[in-house]
Amino acid sequence: TASLPKWRVLEELNRYDIPCGPILSTREIIEDASLAANDMIVEVEHPERGTFTTVGNPLKLSDSPTTITTPPLLGQHNQEIYIGELGLGDDELRLLKSGGVI
Repeated sequence: TASLPKWRVLEELNRYDIPCGPILSTREIIEDASLAANDMIVEVEHPERGTFTTVGNPLKLSDSPTTITTPPLLGQHNQEIYIGELGLGDDELRLLKSGGVI
């Protein structure tokens, strides 16, 4: 199968009722009309990158809806993590920043 296109392999295996499925690239996923129709492709607004298209959550649970949001910027949550979760003080955080640690 290594020398054949994946869609040809899928076609041949399906002909013999062999369970299979293609591994899609991100581009193929985003361009798939059936996935877009099922809200699996979403537009995300990013403060530096602008709006971009990406894969949403493929799992649709009526009691557990999800929202796809922009990924955090590098270091965006440092204060919350270092102070709130790890218990560092403001002075310790400033020292880490000024020392180039974070």
